[in-house]
Amino acid sequence: MVVITDNVKGFILAVSSSAFIGSSFIIKKIGLKKAGESGLSAGSGGFSYLYEPLWWLGMITMIGGEVANFAAYAFAPAILVTPLGALSIIVSAVLAHFILSEKLHIFGIVGCILCVVGSTGIVLHAPKEREIHSVKEIWRLAIEPGFIVYTCIVVVLVVVLIIYFAPRGGRKQMLVYIAICSLMGSLTVMSVKAAAIAIKLTFSGTNQFKYVQTWVFISVVVVCCLVQLNYLNKALDKFNTAVVSPVYYVMFTIFTIVASTIMFKEWDSQDASNIVTELCGFVTILCGTFILHKTKDLGRNSSLSNLSSNEDPVLNNSNLELPKINRNNSCNSPTSTSKLRSCPSTPS
Repeated sequence: MVVITDNVKGFILAVSSSAFIGSSFIIKKIGLKKAGESGLSAGSGGFSYLYEPLWWLGMITMIGGEVANFAAYAFAPAILVTPLGALSIIVSAVLAHFILSEKLHIFGIVGCILCVVGSTGIVLHAPKEREIHSVKEIWRLAIEPGFIVYTCIVVVLVVVLIIYFAPRGGRKQMLVYIAICSLMGSLTVMSVKAAAIAIKLTFSGTNQFKYVQTWVFISVVVVCCLVQLNYLNKALDKFNTAVVSPVYYVMFTIFTIVASTIMFKEWDSQDASNIVTELCGFVTILCGTFILHKTKDLGRNSSLSNLSSNEDPVLNNSNLELPKINRNNSCNSPTSTSKLRSCPSTPS
């Protein structure tokens, strides 16, 4: 009888999670497109996608992926599970190429690879989490000055992006919508972690739901998730899925690691080599993000160029001959238009 170890279970759950989450981007975008054909699109501020079954199927798929990802952490260490989240980028890019016909340029592929490598390097060398025995411990960490300052900065940036930048440039600049999702996502992860620890401790015999702090964390999760979903839908509706997925993954990972480091004060346990490796990972991610953002339209433009050259009969017909003009007797040509304008009339 084959015995499956906990690490193998965690690996299978993490890979399944990436497959579900990557597929959900595609399913949701198909639903958004169908909803946009029958009503006001999400990118224009509409909510017609709420009546589209495919969008809800994508949401269910994403929730299933998140549940599998959460379960993976119960079996395997974070150093194994977290880097596998990058597989969702590959899944969404491949499916977008074949299903949505969203071509990914070669530079876009390089950008994806850089993003994955940089994110993996950061995660592998990120500080380990401390052991928590009560939700009150997390609450004390959350109300310390460092994390309060970070939370205030995130809230101010999100409010400015939503009120000022999103209405003016959100439909043209993908990073506006993605920044809102990623910033809110960092707070979501911290609150999700607190809620997950509360559930774990409750199942262990210590009820954590009798504390007000647990419900505060759950409320933050709900609010942040609603904001994330709204602006992620806008990003998916307006921009290439193969670019949205890796950029969102990169920015979300950066802000989540920063938030976790500030809140749990785990930089103190890091040596110089780990810190340098993390900084190199950040630089690699920034390079990949820059390449993805600058080359997101190259694949589409090259496809349009090939399409126009294949469909233009003038460009494709090498045997097409232009009419010859007899300069000496152009006025006598029956097809000459100059005869109507400048040729003198001859007496009969």
